[in-house]
Amino acid sequence: MKLIFLGSGSAFTVGADNFQSNMLLVSDRDRKLLLDCGTDIRFSLHAAGFSHLDITDIYISHLHSDHAGGLEYIGFSTKFDPRCEKPNLYLSKEMAGELWNRTLSGGMRSIEGEIAEIDTFFKVCKVPKAGSFTWEEIEFHLIKVIHVNNGYFVMPSYGLFFEVRGCKVFFTTDTQLSLEVLGEYYDRADLIFQDCETSQFPSKIHAHYDRLAELPDRWKQKMWLYHYQPGTLQDARSDGFLGYVKRGQVFDFANLNLAEASANLGTLP
Repeated sequence: MKLIFLGSGSAFTVGADNFQSNMLLVSDRDRKLLLDCGTDIRFSLHAAGFSHLDITDIYISHLHSDHAGGLEYIGFSTKFDPRCEKPNLYLSKEMAGELWNRTLSGGMRSIEGEIAEIDTFFKVCKVPKAGSFTWEEIEFHLIKVIHVNNGYFVMPSYGLFFEVRGCKVFFTTDTQLSLEVLGEYYDRADLIFQDCETSQFPSKIHAHYDRLAELPDRWKQKMWLYHYQPGTLQDARSDGFLGYVKRGQVFDFANLNLAEASANLGTLP
């Protein structure tokens, strides 16, 4: 089981040899679960030697375009390519209707001779509240995080907690640093992939590096940072983190050294 970072940048990453933070889990049977599917996805897949042909399963954490905007590309490409099966699409039940009605239907509803629905393109698995889904015998638990509070409600956004070969992994996806939500999973996890904003002017909807640097060492020493902005980065290792994830970095769960788990995509078979 391997985890490949197709990109590790923020939503608007441009010109930094990086793409949006979308990842690919590759199973021992070579099935591939795409963790988020942003607008960069056709480029980031191609740069890593993959294409729509490789995508059998997709998880969507929330509806911002750097996490869901590439579904039109995957949906159309797999729909009209006879070599492809319809991908499985996993997401929280509370987002399923909005994904189609407010994000995808404008461009995907009309196809030749037919009015399409989301089921035209994907096999949708709606995960219930406090629920999970199973892929390749791994149970992925959806963790509701606080990303954007618009003053009326909190935009649905879900991290993932799962275990691979005895290693407990927590993906925050996009979130503010809300320790009342995240602290429990920081304690339980062996490996944390943490959303990290590095911009000079904090947006307040992501966990900023300056605040993350104040976390206890017991959490930082198992934390990789991703979803950061282009430009000069802080010295994360000297501040106690495992480091910043780079585009193309591979985490091999069969032989995982948490501090040095990296490889170049060119070394993959």
